[in-house]
Amino acid sequence: MKVLLIRPRPHKDTIGLQSVMICEPLELMTLAAVLKNNDIDVEIIDMILEKKPLTDFIKTSKPDIVGITGYISHIGIIKDYAREIKSIDSKIKIVAGGVHATVCPEDFICDQIDFIARSADDFYKFIGCKNIEKQLPFRDLPRKYLEKYYYLFQNNCALIKTSSGCPYSCNFCFCKEISPYSARSVDDVIDELKSISQTEVYIVDDDFLFNSERLFEFAQKLEDNNIHKHFLVYGRADFIANNEDVIRQLSKDGLVAVIVGIEASSQEELNAYHKNTQLGDNVLAIRILQKYNIECYATVILGIDWGKKEFDRLYRFIKENNLTFVNLQPLTPMPHTPYFDEFKEKLLIPYDEHEKWDMAHLVVKPVNLSVRKFYWNIIVLYYKITVSPKNIKYMFNRYGVKTTMKLSLGATKITIQYIKKIIKG
Repeated sequence: MKVLLIRPRPHKDTIGLQSVMICEPLELMTLAAVLKNNDIDVEIIDMILEKKPLTDFIKTSKPDIVGITGYISHIGIIKDYAREIKSIDSKIKIVAGGVHATVCPEDFICDQIDFIARSADDFYKFIGCKNIEKQLPFRDLPRKYLEKYYYLFQNNCALIKTSSGCPYSCNFCFCKEISPYSARSVDDVIDELKSISQTEVYIVDDDFLFNSERLFEFAQKLEDNNIHKHFLVYGRADFIANNEDVIRQLSKDGLVAVIVGIEASSQEELNAYHKNTQLGDNVLAIRILQKYNIECYATVILGIDWGKKEFDRLYRFIKENNLTFVNLQPLTPMPHTPYFDEFKEKLLIPYDEHEKWDMAHLVVKPVNLSVRKFYWNIIVLYYKITVSPKNIKYMFNRYGVKTTMKLSLGATKITIQYIKKIIKG
């Protein structure tokens, strides 16, 4: 049996973070490890990096089964791929999977998709694997891919997942719908880290900074096993604010960057999102990360009721707290979250235009600004932050000219996409 695992290229209308980051297809690497353990011939194709059309790989590989994974913005692309594949050979079985298929399998129903896998085990059973014990991800990808994976300033970056699900219940978040929270043993994580050759490692847990006891154990076993990596992780502001001792220790053992969902610059908005944090937590978390020279990648939700004063308030917060990197996300009411039912009658972009549900488009019509002015305020805020002389100097000094220019080019591509939105209105 020959299985082809495919990561799709984003739709041209998706405002692509691929302009500033391309991460390993960890989910496909994990599947591949189990398939190989069952003596199944498997190949991974990353269409984000490939120049040739999908049809070339299908004709060359002649697979029996094709597995395609993706997020909400890939739904249309996955269906298009399925049609292309079936037009070449109708006998090929096509499986759709990924986190969106786990929660919303109905979105992938079409004549060309033979099976929708809501979990890895579903996929293994469909293929007929006898041994579905978890394996360490298959990391021997085509060599041409390995050095092209990066996350912002973390070049040649590997991925690892140490837990599943999220232990919190923010009402805007899709992650909590995927699975209950569960964490791997630290020993198991250490074993996997030993198999990773890259120095830069992105821990893609929905929330890695959660259990202080587990984190201290993780730090100690990094030292015991002489593992020296640079880690990028997700973490909540309140955990960072209340656990400086953990952050101090992790900074000694390789923590270099944290993606922090500060979400808002007002307490009222934090309360509305059921974040269960205080604005002071955001401020203290930023200061603690800065104290230990850990990069803070802050994410913020832009409310659809925002006007210019809210954008100005956010800019003051960013400037006062010396933030260099901020990801601005217009409120997106993801399916199966409370916000989806609240806003489904007020959508600016229909739900079936999935390629635009990328956390960067305005999918709900703004209340106090026109669509053009809302997008314009996003661009202005980004550039007020990133092209200030102070921040430019900081990036060049810390990350070098080559890496900074690469990220600047990617940011310019995203800006052009936003400008097109402004022109179209």
